[in-house]
Amino acid sequence: MAERSTAAVDVADNSGDEPLTAKADQSTSDGVAKDRERNTDGDDARGSGGTERPGNASPPELHSGHKLARRYRLEECVTRLDGFSSWRAVDEKLRRAVGVHILPADHARARSVLAAARSAALLGDPRFVQVLDAVEENDLVYVVHEWLPDATELTTLLATGPLEAHDAYQMVTQVSQAMAAAHREGLSHLRLNPSTVLRTSSGQWRIRGLAVNAALRGIGSDTPQRADTEAIGALLYAALTQRWPYEDDAYGLSGLPKGVGLIAPDQVRAGVHRGLSELAMRALVNDGATASRHEAPCTTPEELVKAIGEMPRIRPPEPSFTAPPEYQRTTYQQGTYGRPAPHPGATQPVPAPPPPLQSRTGRVLKWAVSALLIAALGLGSWQLAEALMDGGKSENTNRTHTTDGNDKNGGATTPVRPIKIENAEEYVAKGGAQAPEDVTKTYDGDSSTYWRTKSYRDGPDMKPSYKPGVGIVYDLGSAQTVSAASIGLRYPGDHTTITLYATDSMGSSTPLDSMRKLGTLTTTGTSPTVKATKPVKTRYVLVWLTALPHAEGDQYSDAGYKQAITDVKFTG
Repeated sequence: MAERSTAAVDVADNSGDEPLTAKADQSTSDGVAKDRERNTDGDDARGSGGTERPGNASPPELHSGHKLARRYRLEECVTRLDGFSSWRAVDEKLRRAVGVHILPADHARARSVLAAARSAALLGDPRFVQVLDAVEENDLVYVVHEWLPDATELTTLLATGPLEAHDAYQMVTQVSQAMAAAHREGLSHLRLNPSTVLRTSSGQWRIRGLAVNAALRGIGSDTPQRADTEAIGALLYAALTQRWPYEDDAYGLSGLPKGVGLIAPDQVRAGVHRGLSELAMRALVNDGATASRHEAPCTTPEELVKAIGEMPRIRPPEPSFTAPPEYQRTTYQQGTYGRPAPHPGATQPVPAPPPPLQSRTGRVLKWAVSALLIAALGLGSWQLAEALMDGGKSENTNRTHTTDGNDKNGGATTPVRPIKIENAEEYVAKGGAQAPEDVTKTYDGDSSTYWRTKSYRDGPDMKPSYKPGVGIVYDLGSAQTVSAASIGLRYPGDHTTITLYATDSMGSSTPLDSMRKLGTLTTTGTSPTVKATKPVKTRYVLVWLTALPHAEGDQYSDAGYKQAITDVKFTG
């Protein structure tokens, strides 16, 4: 097999308040690349072949809020590694989230990154995350690419278990076809791994980092088609077994046992589809042998596409449902109760209707019955109208008042008084802030805007040693009697813990242990109301989160424990 090298990357623990950030980039070359930990920009430690050339320039000093070309506003740094950084940003011109790779113009890889980005942009294949811009400006080189908020990394999908056979079949088919198309245009990836392969909400598979990810890390290969094909085989192996097909653990997956060697997926896990197991081995082993029989190896994505086409198509599983029991009508429901059952084949006589009431007594009785029916209808209509009127009054009453629990004994109701929020500021007990520029979005009256926390690796309860909690202090303009706060949350799940505190200032200088605790609530929903144990008069109220639910990645952050506040309303 061709000699390959990879960048071994360690990742900082995200238990604190900072985004996941890579620490180091080391080069190895031993014939079989060694895998390490996951990097949040979608590029993990495992390379797909070639030689690594370390950079010699320091990363530019950039910060959240910095704008490139007066258009791309940097929001959050997701990777800082070997002289370059990767960011989640906002294209203010088109009002959409984008990703940006940035490195100094004098970086050793700046020219190759620009060339790779421009080549990838010319491909225009929708199966790849598109390069939108590649610019050299103000001593910086930056590459702008799509940001897919509805897509989920294969790494995240495999965290809960292996894929179903049909899903694995779709993944390897679409990825192989996409890479075959790229290689026909002279482009290779060389960094294919579970973090660069994404599944959208519509079920389509997308690949990010074509050519660019390898150029950022200085990775090349003398056999790029073979390297990418083996990487696809590793993806399929992981999808079938939830194991990484090498001895070292990587991408949140356990490696194979030491000294056992590469064994077929259907020997690692029971129930694996036999055809897909053999396909993975043909792409991985590359020496013509599989675990079950001799087959020609697949050394290019094109050969892999052909091998997939020769397999019987794997259909999606049939939806499982329980049919409702057949509805059977009884003889009573059929209107034959009390009548003898008909004999099969016998002609049944049509029953004659009863004779009409023709006598004088009959006519009197008929008019009496009609009068009673009319009276009953009138009485019922009057009672219905009265009930509706009473119900409307009760509904209006409930909209404007809440009871104090003594109404049944004749007590008066207490009006609910909304309290206007004049100002707000993020409270930082330890570490860095979350999103201080967005605190006003929690009381702007627009439920589609929100303030968000960062995404944390551990949860739901936050670790006090890293971050005791996150929250916002609200200024009510003057001292107000606060009895409750209704809080709109963006993410449901297990679980969010919210506590209200009365404090004496807007800033973060007042410690939590000197504040007065009003009330606390733990919820799995998105519309909790935190009630004060006893109404308290205060000007400043802290809404404090100490536990966050797990949520999928979006345009702002990766999957992890996080929460966002959409609306806050205080009542007195």
